[in-house]
Amino acid sequence: MNIRIGSRGSALALSQTTAVVSLLQAAYPGADIPLTTITTTGDRLTDVPLSVAARQDAGLFTSALEHALLDAQIDIAVHSLKDMLIELTPGLVIAAIPVRENPSDVIVSRRGHTLSELPHGATVGSSSRRRTAQLLRLRPDLNVIDLRGNVDTRLRKVFDPAGPYDAIVLAYAGLSRLGRLDAISEVLPIETFLTAPGQGALAIQTRDDPHWLSLLTPLNHRDTAEAVAAERAFLSGLGGGCTLPVGAYGIVGGSRLNLSAEVLTPDGRNRIFVEGTFDRGDPSHAGLTLARQALAQGAAAFLEQES
Repeated sequence: MNIRIGSRGSALALSQTTAVVSLLQAAYPGADIPLTTITTTGDRLTDVPLSVAARQDAGLFTSALEHALLDAQIDIAVHSLKDMLIELTPGLVIAAIPVRENPSDVIVSRRGHTLSELPHGATVGSSSRRRTAQLLRLRPDLNVIDLRGNVDTRLRKVFDPAGPYDAIVLAYAGLSRLGRLDAISEVLPIETFLTAPGQGALAIQTRDDPHWLSLLTPLNHRDTAEAVAAERAFLSGLGGGCTLPVGAYGIVGGSRLNLSAEVLTPDGRNRIFVEGTFDRGDPSHAGLTLARQALAQGAAAFLEQES
């Protein structure tokens, strides 16, 4: 059996893809799984903020891999789920989502400070509008500036004594997959720092073909897949092109799905928080229900200000 797999070339992306290769080898011993590395727009545009680069290519870190799938250069692609657009590319599907890593965000500080310990006016690096808004909501005194580069580059920047950053915000999952949990100063509680929809989860994408769908089914973790589907449905319910800071976190336990979500203004001054518990089995209903509640509570006004 030959399974051609595609990945971005960063250390983190390759680590994620290696994990998926291990799952495939466990499910299909003896399979030949050649790896192709593909450069995406996001890999090339490292000198501009992500929000600016996204206007040039909405699928910054995914489009090039998707083109390779559609052209049959590869059979499956591995993505960070939070990088994927809500509206999936015609002809392609997310066939499996393995068990999710800890989705929390973390503080990495040059002096080991937690978020509350950072000095007044400290400079914090973030590549995410959500993280920026959340930081400013909790610490409006902070100077939050843009941060680009892969995880290793970001770590070098924060630990550079001559650099501008007193701290940066990263995902726990990325540091875990790279074996750099030692860099963490604080794991931010999800209760006060809701993560991005799908954060910590991997998406295994393939062509909409029964053969590949069946082959990848053993790699799917049902609880994770339902939780992140609810998170992404919340974002979809706000409008597929929503650029506001949005956090959402779902967790499945037994027969129930718990979902928490928030919408913020970019300056962090205004926040709408919604949560609910639902019967599992229909994650889209859970996400869309909370999206309607958020819109009714004022998120629609946030969107009008943003447009």
